[in-house]
Amino acid sequence: MSAHLASPGQSVPWKYATPASEGISSGSLKPYDVLPVFCDQEEEKRVSHGGTMPHLTELYKDVPSTCWPIVYSSAYNITFMGLEKLHHLIQEMGKVINFLKVTDESIVTCKEATEEDLSVVHTRRYLNKLKWSYVVATITEIPPLFLLPNFLVQRNVLKPLRTQTGGTIMAGKLALERGWAINIGGGFHHCSSEKGGGFCAYADITLAIKFMFERVEGVTKATIIDLDAHQGNGHERDFLDDSRVYIMDVYNRYIYPGDTMAKKAIKRKIELDWGTEDKEYLEKVEKHVRGALNEKKPDVIVYNAGTDILDGDPLGGLSISPQGIIKRDEIVFSIAKSYHVPILMVTSGGYQKRTARIIADSILNLHNLGLIDKTLATREMDNANIELMIKS
Repeated sequence: MSAHLASPGQSVPWKYATPASEGISSGSLKPYDVLPVFCDQEEEKRVSHGGTMPHLTELYKDVPSTCWPIVYSSAYNITFMGLEKLHHLIQEMGKVINFLKVTDESIVTCKEATEEDLSVVHTRRYLNKLKWSYVVATITEIPPLFLLPNFLVQRNVLKPLRTQTGGTIMAGKLALERGWAINIGGGFHHCSSEKGGGFCAYADITLAIKFMFERVEGVTKATIIDLDAHQGNGHERDFLDDSRVYIMDVYNRYIYPGDTMAKKAIKRKIELDWGTEDKEYLEKVEKHVRGALNEKKPDVIVYNAGTDILDGDPLGGLSISPQGIIKRDEIVFSIAKSYHVPILMVTSGGYQKRTARIIADSILNLHNLGLIDKTLATREMDNANIELMIKS
């Protein structure tokens, strides 16, 4: 699979317009006749081969090659009026970075997804709904938000979630360039284009995949490996009728969301019972990850690496040890590398104090085993030396 820049034509850029739209009145022209109209410089960037290119975005700008493809920002964290203490779903991702002992300069600092970025997937109707505090209170399951002015909700709750979403999109580009990337955040797998829930307000997984499909030539197939304890009904609803995306989902069959409609999108469904332990879990993960890639080899893997499978998690209902989680991530990365498929990992759910330490230990284990590296596999992956359709 070769991925490269789709270069604009060398001719002067132009767009189509009707005489009426340009204020032209002529007896020799009919209202529906088409005329070439020259673009301004900004429009020129978005017109190629007679079609409109994707919008300009900050999320696909190049990052220094000296940075690890690990994406994070202190803006990820929700720390406002004690909200982080009111809800078990609010994590402190900064602790993972502290445990990794990396500097801000050595990782990729994330940018916030703009409304135009979000509109690649989300409907205008849904984004407008988020301007109502009671809607956000319902999605995040934080009732006090209902009482706050929406500008405070936007700034202190939704902006961190938009920044994590931007991180997942950025990590998608990095994964294709470097062979792997990790967003220390994101994984909002309960949100679809039209509906949020379960603390997921933006569909970052769907967005990352759509950005890659639209902006990177040669990327036409993606596999989602969702190993969070909960069913990933958001991305499943988004890709329900999209044959380009293969979904494998391993989850506790008895817990939220139990979305029957969304399950129709799952190509490889593994439903677990209460209290599933390491041995059974890891055997199923290894068997089915290999099976998924054998069934349909993708151009990229999006790995939703929820740690809410941990024994004692208040929501997951499974009994996987910290060592089991570390081994799970090792299995997924090892198989991805053996199949020469780039992998994007998001950290998703995990609601215990020891979660951050486990995530950091898992990343360190991947590094110690040579499964992640600054120079890993740009030269090894099938889509080496990738060039993007939009650089600015």
